[in-house]
Amino acid sequence: MRNLKQICWPGAGGDLSKEKKRLPLIWLGTNTCDGDSISFLNSADPNFMEIVTVLFDFRYLHFVMAAQGDMSTSVLDDTLAQDPGNFILVVEGTVPTRNNGLYCVIGTRGGKPLTALEAVQEFGAAARCVVAAGTCAAFGGPYAAHPNPSESKPVSEVLDRAVINVPGCPVHPAWIAGTLIHLAWYGEPELDDFHRPLIFYGETIHNMCQRRHYFDSGIFAAQPGDPWCTYRIGCKGPVTFADCPSRQWNSEHVSWPVKAGTPCIGCVNPGFPERDMPFFKHLPDVNLPGVTVNANRIGAIAATVTALGIGGHFTAGVLKGRMSKKIRKALHPPGTGFELLETTPAAELLSRIRKALLDKTKE
Repeated sequence: MRNLKQICWPGAGGDLSKEKKRLPLIWLGTNTCDGDSISFLNSADPNFMEIVTVLFDFRYLHFVMAAQGDMSTSVLDDTLAQDPGNFILVVEGTVPTRNNGLYCVIGTRGGKPLTALEAVQEFGAAARCVVAAGTCAAFGGPYAAHPNPSESKPVSEVLDRAVINVPGCPVHPAWIAGTLIHLAWYGEPELDDFHRPLIFYGETIHNMCQRRHYFDSGIFAAQPGDPWCTYRIGCKGPVTFADCPSRQWNSEHVSWPVKAGTPCIGCVNPGFPERDMPFFKHLPDVNLPGVTVNANRIGAIAATVTALGIGGHFTAGVLKGRMSKKIRKALHPPGTGFELLETTPAAELLSRIRKALLDKTKE
């Protein structure tokens, strides 16, 4: 099986050192927990060492470098002087603006504090392109949540230029690595209305979820750990655009939150975490590009269509004397199968179907 390197650069036979000149890259950490840097270190194909030594000319990465003070920031100044307009700037974290940015100092330059605000604005203006890594940098995230004493803002709100947002709390290593490699090899990827690469954020988690068939059948989990659809207990999958279900996590792509039994909390969404809270209750309203969607309405429409489908199959099954094993399984254990959303207009119909099914199993 060919890997990412062989597919994208087939002429190199997987040896990336034979190909294009490395693009300079600066990674700034501002108000951040460093979760995105840690996730980036887990990139598998290409791995972290290939990214920083072969694919890109990594000039500055606060999380792994040994230099400090003027020694480290001099690298930033050298890049600005030698490669203006030819380097990629990655920013991880929000940018505090209160007191001229003094709530986050990333180092010293000339013996004076270098604030995140100053660094992002100065190097962002001169960069070839700017990438916001993680939800804090892209949309504000936890570090800009109420009451926000540092008056932190996402990268796009402190720069007068376009910013490519690669959100996630943390960002998936493949999302950030893939975006950077696409920029180096092919230029800017196609973006959605929130300036996220469509190659990673082009479809809802709900549509790709391994548990989608339980949603379509009206079978909902009552608590975390239940093997059914987690929408009823807070899953934001229907309004969250990311490829977690197909890509999965843990380096070897073995699992992801819903597969592990907990709802998606919508960490790639603008307004996370405040607009997605409480995590274990579905929200009445979630904002999408250009439209406000009522969460109950989503469930109501889906449940109505599902009810009609189940009703038709049920009638045929009863007439032919058959009972679906899947339906039998859905009814056990009690309390998990056919949990209905509040205000669902199909509730009465589904209640009748469930009662008829139970009566049928007793025959």
